[in-house]
Amino acid sequence: MKFVTTTLAVLLCSAGLAAAADCEITLRSSDTHPDGYPTVEGVKAMAAEVKEKSGGRICIEVFPSSQLGEEKDTIEQTQFGVIDMVRASFGSFNDIVPVTQLMSLPYLFRSEEHQHAVMDGPIGEEIAKAFEEKDLIALAYYDGGARNFYNSQKPIQSVEDLKGMKFRVMQNDVFVDMMAALGANATPMPYGEVYSSIQTGVIDGAENNFPSYDSSGHAEVAKYFTLDQHLMVPELVAVSKIAWDKLSPEDQEIMRTAAKNSATVQRRLWAEQEKASEEKVVAAGAEVIKDVDKTAFIEAMAPVYEKYVTTPEAQDLVKRIQETQ
Repeated sequence: MKFVTTTLAVLLCSAGLAAAADCEITLRSSDTHPDGYPTVEGVKAMAAEVKEKSGGRICIEVFPSSQLGEEKDTIEQTQFGVIDMVRASFGSFNDIVPVTQLMSLPYLFRSEEHQHAVMDGPIGEEIAKAFEEKDLIALAYYDGGARNFYNSQKPIQSVEDLKGMKFRVMQNDVFVDMMAALGANATPMPYGEVYSSIQTGVIDGAENNFPSYDSSGHAEVAKYFTLDQHLMVPELVAVSKIAWDKLSPEDQEIMRTAAKNSATVQRRLWAEQEKASEEKVVAAGAEVIKDVDKTAFIEAMAPVYEKYVTTPEAQDLVKRIQETQ
């Protein structure tokens, strides 16, 4: 555990924030994204509400840009109370809270609205209990966007259009099997190599969300973007159980309410960022294919689900997620 470096960073950052001296309770929150990113701004909105509702007694200091460490490190340190809060993707919790692995199943969520309905309802509460068993209190589920296919060759509107094409995916067995089930070829490679690999024809395309497609410059070399939304992985704001247990029930309620309200802020900011990125790439010549019938894509995932959803509990959870309206 990388406590020494993180603890030093916390002490240095805290020392520079004189405002913290006015607070009875100061909670330090980590995020890997840069200042201004929707997740960072979401936690800032939570901090503002908590400070107001507590009469200035509780302050949340947000440390963006991995100042306190990378996601997996900061999750571990939040479990042990070295830092108080963390914002991280469900993907980073896979080795700690097994149920989060199911959220990486392709086409599990029909849309972002469906994902929100699932995570904000009874299923989200059930998943939150699994985090508590690992000394983490799940406070809010943020939006991590949807991953989509993009390529340099042709518009993709059907599963048949993917046959034989080569796509970069993350080094993840589920992703590799997803591509095989769709009749395409998965090519895991570092993200930094994608641009040149598309440009030189080593691969035909890749998959990601609109902001990443835009900021990476991939839209310059792969102008066909298919809105199939094959993966939507939630983001989580969690607080250390050690810090949580020190709060009064009244303060805990202030935290929970502010966190849920901050999810609304974060999701709005994310939607705005997605829209801005889409408009930018379209203006630069990208073609966005939206009239995609996802039925065949979803049906093609049968062998993937059979391989990875193996227990009765997991099968029941997947069924309930799919049935959520």
